[in-house]
Amino acid sequence: MSLKINSSLSLTNQFLIAMPSMDDGYFERTLTYICEHDENGAMGLVVNKQTDMSVRHLLSEIQIDLPESSPLQEQKVLSGGPVQVDRGFVLHNGNRLWSSSLQLKNNFVVTTSKDILENLGTDEGPLDFVVTLGYAGWGAGQLEDEIANNSWLTVNADPELIFNAPIEQRWELAVQKLGIDSSQLSHFAGHA
Repeated sequence: MSLKINSSLSLTNQFLIAMPSMDDGYFERTLTYICEHDENGAMGLVVNKQTDMSVRHLLSEIQIDLPESSPLQEQKVLSGGPVQVDRGFVLHNGNRLWSSSLQLKNNFVVTTSKDILENLGTDEGPLDFVVTLGYAGWGAGQLEDEIANNSWLTVNADPELIFNAPIEQRWELAVQKLGIDSSQLSHFAGHA
C-alpha cells in the first residue's frame, strides 16, 4: 500500500538521512537533498558520497580548463545517485539561472547545462555549489513507503551542511540537527 501525499506533505527541500538499518549498498549512511517531490515521485541528489574524480578532471573531460590557482583543483565530484550516472548536476545557491536551471526552494538551484561549468570558480559562477554525477529517483509512492518502513529520517535542508561541512561529516551533522546522537539509532528496523 502506497501513502498518498499532498503538497503540504512534500519532502522538497528536505534531507533524507539513511537509517543505519538500510541494507542498500549504495545508500548506506547517505544524506540526500530532495529537489522535487510530488504525487508522481521524487528526485534528489546525494550530497555526501564522493567519487574519485575531481571537478578539475571532470571539466578537463569536456574541454574546460581551470587556472592552476583555482580552489577547484582538488574538489571532488559527488555521486548524486544511481540513476543516469553519466549526467552531471550542479546544486548551487543564488539567484542566477543558467541555460538549464531549476529554481528550488530557499535559494537552491539545480543546473544541468554546460554554461555553469564554464563559470565554476570564476566571479561569474555560483559562490557555493556541489557537482554530482547521477541522481536518486523514486516512483509514485515509493519514497513514502520507504519512510514508513523506517529506511529514512527527514529534516529541513541546511545549505551550510551541503556547501561548507566536510563531506564525511554531513550524515552525522544532519542526524544531530534532529537532536539525536547517531549512536542512538538502531541498526534494526521496527515499527511501534
